[in-house]
Amino acid sequence: MGASQATDRCPGYSSCPAVYFPDVLAENADALAVRRANAVEKRNALLRFDEARPGAERKALLGAILVHDETLSVEKNQACASCHASYAGFSGPVALINKKTAANPGSVAMRAGLRKPMSLAYATYAPVLAYNNAASAFVGGNFWDMRATGLVTGSASADQAQAPFTSPFEMAMPDPACVVYRVARGAYRAKFEEVWSGNAFAVRWPAGTATACARPNSSADADPRALVLAAVDRKQAQATFKNIALSIAAYEASSDASPFSSKFDAVQAGKAKFTPAERAGFALFTGGRAKCSNCHTAAGKPVLFTNFQAFNIGTPRNPDIPYLSENRPDGFGYVANSDGGAFVDLGLGGFLASSAVVNSAWKAQAPFYKGAFRTPTLRNVDKRPRPAFAKSYAHNGYFPSLKALVHFYNTRGILDRCPDGLQRYGDTNGSKTVGYNCWPASEVPATVNWQFTGRLGLSDLEESQIVAFLRTLSDGYDPSSEAGE
Repeated sequence: MGASQATDRCPGYSSCPAVYFPDVLAENADALAVRRANAVEKRNALLRFDEARPGAERKALLGAILVHDETLSVEKNQACASCHASYAGFSGPVALINKKTAANPGSVAMRAGLRKPMSLAYATYAPVLAYNNAASAFVGGNFWDMRATGLVTGSASADQAQAPFTSPFEMAMPDPACVVYRVARGAYRAKFEEVWSGNAFAVRWPAGTATACARPNSSADADPRALVLAAVDRKQAQATFKNIALSIAAYEASSDASPFSSKFDAVQAGKAKFTPAERAGFALFTGGRAKCSNCHTAAGKPVLFTNFQAFNIGTPRNPDIPYLSENRPDGFGYVANSDGGAFVDLGLGGFLASSAVVNSAWKAQAPFYKGAFRTPTLRNVDKRPRPAFAKSYAHNGYFPSLKALVHFYNTRGILDRCPDGLQRYGDTNGSKTVGYNCWPASEVPATVNWQFTGRLGLSDLEESQIVAFLRTLSDGYDPSSEAGE
């Protein structure tokens, strides 16, 4: 689509995304299903709350209510679970978006971010970000670039929970206090006060608060302030916003989001057996040749399949990420990406270089972490609502399948460099096909880690065996569903 057309139909873009988000959100079966699921899960959590024991159990259920509450977005149309649905492994729940753009739209439907949603399952196990001298590496934090450090709330998971509420690409609330205001007017206000404090909403709201809170955040400010509050009211709003995030972290730590109920867990407990392919894949995963467990640690209790460190594995640029053409003012005057197609995602290195909360010693490390992204847990990595449901992998969703990702880990540095202009996975030009006999250049080539990935020498069968093992990591396994070996 031409640029002039994009200006009319796709405000904010020089060229329209591969899917037109408003139509998808209004008509797509997956998008409609996740909205129904949000309503059901919120209602169920409200009912369970009254039957639950006071304390941690009710705090987690309060978090479940908050996670599924669409009214906490600027246009009252998006919840946390809109991008982190349980049936899709707490990641992107719309197959068409996973396949076409990887990045999800936000409450303002024509805004989309620059990465695929990271799973929130098991997120609470991430420690507060710190530099580990023994490992010579940053360890902890949430988000792909580790920017949810845990230094704000004391919990990396809670820090992460706060950010989407005001992100222009996500829920787009123009002030953290607006989130508090919406909860104060919700049906579960008394439940919140029971868990936290009767003073949680003791805020004098200025005239026009509802109107101000209905205008999308169009700022890159991490702490936008659309409301003029007295100091004492701002302090209370900040405290309650922190407790909203801590409630969400409690939900993420609960058995609803982190149940350890996969086939792998059943095998470890002696309640199931791997198939021959799964057992071979597990041996490769934990053995020296495939090197998977060097980063996706399979040791310890509980087994989390991540070391919470960041690496540049050499992932190619994904040209289908809408953010790359999101370089014009949208209907609210917001320009998401002034660099346009020249933008390079620097991951942890970009965060270290630009963050105000990072000390000088950490900033000095930024050049070494350009293009590095946090190792995600592999739990639920293949969880999907139906076999044909499309998922995407890596921080930018470049890889369309687990097999493609494992093949990249195996053959990066062996296959030829693809010709310029041949970028998308599966594209062919003459004798070259991306992912078959060539790979595009890494988005950030200077810092690619060659110690743990690339040139592994695995056969096609061994790649498939690793994938078979990875599929045993989906929660909700029923030992009676298969005979095993």
